[in-house]
Amino acid sequence: MINFNYTIWIPLLPFLMFLFLGLAGHKYFPKLSGILGTCGLGIITLLSYITAYKYFFLSEKIDGAYQKITAVNTVWLQLTDKLHIDMGILLDPISVMMLVVITTVSLMVHIYSLGYMKGEKGFERFFAFLSLFSFSMLGLVLATNIFQMYIFWELVGVSSFLLIGFYYQKPSAVRASKKAFIVTRFADLGFLIGILILSFNTGTFDFITLTDPSGTAIAQGGGIAFLGLSVMTWSMIFVFMGGIGKSAMFPFHIWLPDAMEGPTPVSALIHAATMVVAGVYLVARMFPIYSLSAPVALEVVGYVGAFSSLFAAVIACTQTDIKRVLAYSTMSQIGYMMLALGVSGYGGHEGLGYMASMFHLFTHAMFKALLFLGAGSIIHAVHTNHMTEMGGLRKYLPITHLTFLIACLTIAGIPPLSGFFSKDEILAAAFHSNKLLFAVEYVVAGLTAFYMFRLYFSIFWGKETHYHHTPHEAPATMTIPLIILAIGSVFSGFIPFNELVTSDGKGFETELELIVAIPSVLIGLFGIVIAFIMYKKESAIPDKMAATFKYSYKWAFNKFYMDEVYLFVTKKIIFRYISQPVAWFDRHIVDATMNGIASVTQSVSLRIRGFQSGQLQKYGFVFISGAILLAILFIYLWK
Repeated sequence: MINFNYTIWIPLLPFLMFLFLGLAGHKYFPKLSGILGTCGLGIITLLSYITAYKYFFLSEKIDGAYQKITAVNTVWLQLTDKLHIDMGILLDPISVMMLVVITTVSLMVHIYSLGYMKGEKGFERFFAFLSLFSFSMLGLVLATNIFQMYIFWELVGVSSFLLIGFYYQKPSAVRASKKAFIVTRFADLGFLIGILILSFNTGTFDFITLTDPSGTAIAQGGGIAFLGLSVMTWSMIFVFMGGIGKSAMFPFHIWLPDAMEGPTPVSALIHAATMVVAGVYLVARMFPIYSLSAPVALEVVGYVGAFSSLFAAVIACTQTDIKRVLAYSTMSQIGYMMLALGVSGYGGHEGLGYMASMFHLFTHAMFKALLFLGAGSIIHAVHTNHMTEMGGLRKYLPITHLTFLIACLTIAGIPPLSGFFSKDEILAAAFHSNKLLFAVEYVVAGLTAFYMFRLYFSIFWGKETHYHHTPHEAPATMTIPLIILAIGSVFSGFIPFNELVTSDGKGFETELELIVAIPSVLIGLFGIVIAFIMYKKESAIPDKMAATFKYSYKWAFNKFYMDEVYLFVTKKIIFRYISQPVAWFDRHIVDATMNGIASVTQSVSLRIRGFQSGQLQKYGFVFISGAILLAILFIYLWK
């Protein structure tokens, strides 16, 4: 039996680094904080890779399946004889896979930030917050039970709030951080309700017990119905609400574009590669329940993912801020992953969608982190986010140009890059399960290729803008992570996920389905060609297209006015018809009642305070008067 007890240090080291840099970094290590934080993350990454190697290649399988291993576990809160909240580390294919994703991307972001954040005020604070985020995310994916996951889920929200609002002098950054925190709180309330319903019906928080296909927990609540749905289905829908918020799915997506107010490395780390996939990971972690006990909830996952994917792709086609284009691209790609889970079955080839979702999560982490870090290098060179103010940068930023092109080709699904393989598996799963969702994702594939190469041609080709100074390539600390992530984007598609990460832990055979793959590639190439015609050189075609589809373009450019809808609902309905009456009741009834009691008490106190004057004559008068009254009362009653 392989000893995995050392894995306790994987989440603990970044927490200790957070405390160390947060308390001592500013005073004692203002310039070394970045190096110390990066070295600490390097150790964690090494431990994660060792763990992945031992788990996938050295650990024993039972009946051909990878086992769930509880490496560390301790009871934290004992609620009842059976119900308790533990703190521990659970190793299984998806948690080990997420260890590799989180630590790899986080290490690249740490190295990149040494150059990008150099000279920034709060340099050591930034690396302390990065360590806190790493701790929170690692604690989330390694959780042995759903309540431990919820605790670290909220810590991820806190980390995101701190990092988005890093430039706290900017009002827009403060607003964005508050928006992300508040919106995800509403979603997380649903998550908590789902946890409470689930634990009440199953009597446990433990993941191994909850997700055991042959166990009793999955059957609990199946026969109890409310509004036509079983209790287990309701609990899984509420749990999915938390995933919708964290993964920025419709309608809780509105925080993601604004979150780009944080430093670009933050965008790469939190809002592209790790934090936003937490919702996907949540559904994958609970997948046996979704598939075997709550199939209706799983359908909800699929349709929400499909709609979010298409919705975000349409908006991305109109945005001009390069980070916002990538933000909506993230939302669209997460929608792909959710859809794949929604069309998946459990076990064997029926679980193709599950495997495809995890596969795309892995490849997406590489190429989306590469896109965001590449965007950071571009912004670092020209000091603007708007692609309308860019053009002709390929000759000034050769490394950024090449790596960005690789990432664009990867996300467009061009073979033999990794995005092609993972996206093809998703499309194949949808093709065999739900033709409507399959058709939606074909459209999204074309839109993805179009908006990504619209971005690429506008930045690196097009009309060369007159820059205030000559742009130059980023330093090695920024370009080395780009090269490493580009290599990952090219070759990660060859990882045999069908043998490593599956719904039941057992490998199964897959093959390239040409009937799905060939049209997918052709649609992607078609999107690239359209972008080439419209944006390779300065052209009037985009303006003519925008004028032709005036109202559609306006709606997409303004994000279908979702922010305005939220403002209308909150200000015009909730504030006016709920908050104001409640405030009036609070002021005029609750406060007035308490103020009246206080006023009466004060008035009575003023009138009787003479009884405590300290004058002996008054005390004697009161005593004698009381004695006389008692005597009179006694005589009267005696008669």
